[in-house]
Amino acid sequence: MSSQDYDCIVIGAGVQGSFTAYNLAKNNKKTLLLEQFVLPHSRGSSHGQTRIIRKAYDEDYYTHMMEECYQLWSQLEKEANVKLYRRTGLLVMGPEQGDYQVFKSTLERNKVPIVILPREEFSQHIPHVNLSQGNAALVDTTAGMLCADRTLKTVQGQFQKLGGVIKDGQKVIDITPGSVVTVTTVSGVYRAKRLVITAGPWANILLSHTGLQLPLQVIKINVCYWSEKIPGSYNVQHRFPCFIQLESEEAKHHIYGLPSNEYPGLMKICYHTGPETDPDERDRQTDRGDIDILQRYITRCFPGLVPIPAVVESCMYTVTPDNHFVLDHHPTHSNIVIGAGFSGHGFKFGPIVGKLLCELSQGEVPSYDLSPFRIRRFQAHSKSAL
Repeated sequence: MSSQDYDCIVIGAGVQGSFTAYNLAKNNKKTLLLEQFVLPHSRGSSHGQTRIIRKAYDEDYYTHMMEECYQLWSQLEKEANVKLYRRTGLLVMGPEQGDYQVFKSTLERNKVPIVILPREEFSQHIPHVNLSQGNAALVDTTAGMLCADRTLKTVQGQFQKLGGVIKDGQKVIDITPGSVVTVTTVSGVYRAKRLVITAGPWANILLSHTGLQLPLQVIKINVCYWSEKIPGSYNVQHRFPCFIQLESEEAKHHIYGLPSNEYPGLMKICYHTGPETDPDERDRQTDRGDIDILQRYITRCFPGLVPIPAVVESCMYTVTPDNHFVLDHHPTHSNIVIGAGFSGHGFKFGPIVGKLLCELSQGEVPSYDLSPFRIRRFQAHSKSAL
């Protein structure tokens, strides 16, 4: 068994952990990034080809954070000489009086460039889509797609160039808090003055070693790809945008989609929730209720797609009761920092989450007000595991 000392250990090499480790290394901290699976892998929440990046949100603080986040994505692209972001715009559709109005107000208040699409002009701007009765539509023109797998490879590569150490295939079996934290994996014992836990669906399993449980629910998402009836109808090359359908006849949760790109002729459209699952046995969960909802929605609103998924992949979300992240110190052990509960909308925030978790772990004043992300908001929920 190997044994080593570091300034900081980060557990979990998904998007948030990788960006955190990268920021720590940039700050000249001797950092170890631990990952339970052999990299790259598709067992967590950061794998796959694409994610949406957007400023369209119902809360001002997310839109504010995204301002700097776009700059950080661009900085990383320049630093690593790689393309990670593609601007496509984001079509936001929803009942005029519901969440749509909140998204529109947030975008306008924060002076994000948008285009309102009047119903009578909708089909000339967005062909092959039926706008639901009573729905309004706008485009967040700054939005687009991020290359997910490529992002992880890039950030981890930059972290290693800065002297960072990645040890994959090292499942953590124990954490002993203290002024120096001891982390035991299946094949080594590591010590550090500071620990950051970014373990996605496995967060509570790790936190149980530190006497804390958070109200996190792990859900399985069926990532569905749908065939174009006429090739190219929804293609990124033909300037088809990403989209979010805020509420619909079929469902109360959002439906979202990305233009056909990674799999030629297939458009990715998913339902933004799913059934609870065990992260170690993800695919025992075979509920396809979300696919039924999507089939009905696609039949009605995307007539150019075959309403049977051609490919179904799996992903997991780790969801908090209010769908906001957890970015905070451990309530008992201040040298342990937690990034968790990204609730299916955290990937785009990777660069800023990494910066914030680095600041928290170093005892610095965070760059943003973290009150929406503090653990104390769950006082009724979070409980000691001791």
